[in-house]
Amino acid sequence: MYEPKVRNSQTDKLMKAVMLLNNEEDAYRFFEDLCTIPELISISQRLEVAWLLRKKETYQKIADETGASSATISRVNRALNYGADGYNRVLDEMEKIL
Repeated sequence: MYEPKVRNSQTDKLMKAVMLLNNEEDAYRFFEDLCTIPELISISQRLEVAWLLRKKETYQKIADETGASSATISRVNRALNYGADGYNRVLDEMEKIL
């Protein structure tokens, strides 16, 4: 079983709250209240970077399309390859619906 590095009662509540979101509107409402606009844009950018990395796009093309720095692209790539498998699990599910 996976053991999160940041697990505590607060992060448990956050993960349970995310799992309760029923639709896109509820997700937008929750995340706009939870995050600042720059935080939400940054999180979204990292997910798009992960999506493009899985499609084997070059760092340069990803930087051009997303505006992400090479450091961000590298960090996301490292998470894809050596992280907790969170990106891959989500992207696998997204590929089924997009």
